[in-house]
Amino acid sequence: MSSLRFEGTYTAIITPFRDVGPNEPHESQKAIDWEAYDRVVAAQLAGGITGIVPCGTTGESPSLDHEEQLELIKRTVKLAKGKSIVLAGTGSNSTRATIALSRAAEQAGADAVMVVVPYYNKPTQDGLREHYIAVAASVKCPLVVYNIPARTGIDLTAETLARIAEAAPNVVAIKEATGNVLRAQEIVRLMGDRMTVLSGDDTLTLPMIAVGARGVISVTSNVYPAEVTRATRLALDGKLDEARKAHLALCRVHEAMFVEANPSPAKAALAHKLKISDAVRGPLVRISDAARTKVLAALEAYESGAASRG
Repeated sequence: MSSLRFEGTYTAIITPFRDVGPNEPHESQKAIDWEAYDRVVAAQLAGGITGIVPCGTTGESPSLDHEEQLELIKRTVKLAKGKSIVLAGTGSNSTRATIALSRAAEQAGADAVMVVVPYYNKPTQDGLREHYIAVAASVKCPLVVYNIPARTGIDLTAETLARIAEAAPNVVAIKEATGNVLRAQEIVRLMGDRMTVLSGDDTLTLPMIAVGARGVISVTSNVYPAEVTRATRLALDGKLDEARKAHLALCRVHEAMFVEANPSPAKAALAHKLKISDAVRGPLVRISDAARTKVLAALEAYESGAASRG
């Protein structure tokens, strides 16, 4: 079993794109803005983030090609290795493709890989077990399962996760994004210290830590890395009153990050804070004017309350 300990705040980092020019009418032609990505990573490191997760849902992984995903992982390793954990998103709905990208990520220097439950195919629980065992056997690094049934259309049960862990020692953690604290509780009850649970929903980080989760893979930390890191650490340290205040203060921002499809709201927030483009790849679009107003209002409210919170 890996000695790497998953605890704290990990940012599911955005992938910045440059705006499409007049001679590039199609959404798919939006290229990665590498200078902007470097600035986003630098802000994360300055905020003391525990880890960076390139090529997750927030990184628009379904819209990236294999070469772009690998380049993002390599660049993140170059910028962040030794300063934060690099947890590379490598999952897809193909076992073969997931194995290939997981191996490439490990070779590129990623500390661990995060593998989403295969989407669209709708495998059985036995199929999910075989998928994860095959991917885990293909690498030596730790593997983090990513369960988000609202997006994948299939739910990995706690019992199946336990069966995977029995056969694959390097499956050591799960990003639990069912939106259900009871599921996190069930995994902790069933598996104890064998499986680290990380919240996949910013709004549920505090209650999930209360039942045994050890941190969060966060969207909001794209915008407020230091603040989310602090809130998570307070909860992990058992400083309940302070943790509750920090968590509740962030809740309006957490909610604003999902006022429309992720990561469009997060990109709008970063466009405001870091002056980068909020371009997304199709079929996603920039958030509506009404949604943008809500996002910016949430940021303003949070920041205006910072002084009173100390």
